[in-house]
Amino acid sequence: MTGVTMEENALQTEVKKIGEAHRMIREAVGKYVVGNQELIDLMTMGVFIGGHVLIDGTPGTAKTTISKIVARLMGFQFNRVQGVVDVQPADILGVRIYHAESSQFELQRGPIFTDFMLIDEINRLTPKTQSAFIEAMAEHQVTIDGYNYPLQNPFFVVATQNSQEFEGTFPLIEAQRDRFTFSVVLKYLDRESEIEILRRDRDGELEWDEYWKRINPILSIDQVLTLGHHVMSVLVNDTILRYISEIVVASREHDEVRLGCSSRGALAFLRGARAAAACEGRTYVIPDDVKRMAAPVLRHRLILERESEFDRASIDRVIAEVLESVEVA
Repeated sequence: MTGVTMEENALQTEVKKIGEAHRMIREAVGKYVVGNQELIDLMTMGVFIGGHVLIDGTPGTAKTTISKIVARLMGFQFNRVQGVVDVQPADILGVRIYHAESSQFELQRGPIFTDFMLIDEINRLTPKTQSAFIEAMAEHQVTIDGYNYPLQNPFFVVATQNSQEFEGTFPLIEAQRDRFTFSVVLKYLDRESEIEILRRDRDGELEWDEYWKRINPILSIDQVLTLGHHVMSVLVNDTILRYISEIVVASREHDEVRLGCSSRGALAFLRGARAAAACEGRTYVIPDDVKRMAAPVLRHRLILERESEFDRASIDRVIAEVLESVEVA
């Protein structure tokens, strides 16, 4: 057996573990939550590749519930910040307090010092407060009074917003949006799924306290980091790299796009495609993995010329046209 074959077999073994972990997370969340598979998948992939997820959806679509369950399953500490206009950066990052007894400043840590952070209704935070997350999400550290403080590893952010609400909201600044690896739009469930929710509630299967007592972590933080390392070993050939590059360039050159996909977005394509392949149990990326990432990577990054940036239909149509204009070499 050659060294190459041994390496391939080792990667195959680890990728199977990733696929199994993904399946177990889906099943565990599905015992309490109906639908929303795309969000569950993107959260799982985001954690593995060190990314962050932005959720656009109306209230009551299980965003917070799914976040809490995924955090618990991965053995993460979970913190939540509720977006309101009077929240200040110090409320999130923390403050340095002077202690006369020791003649020293000590950091009173804010909720950002955690493994899994949910920012509910992030667009109700002022731009000044929103900007407090930029350094944290990009560099996994925060700066307080000129001192740098590292954050946990892993550090994962999920933020929610309802782009259909305008009163008392502040659209995310471009630099902030680009820090989110993926975005997802949550829609209302179909009739059968709504009936399933009612059926579960009737049969006493939606008792949160009872469910929470039964749910246990299926991964440790060390295992999450190890699996994430193996995701980044999934094979990507030059044809796939060229395909990603062509999509990114096409998004910038589309007639209706004022601001296209950034280089950070190109990296999100690559890493997301690797995670998608691994979650499917494959050790290599195929074009369909890249296509699967198109909407999550591009939806929150594209700014259109003529249509409103909140017009989901126009953005989805542009993404479809971008994909159609690019062929796999």
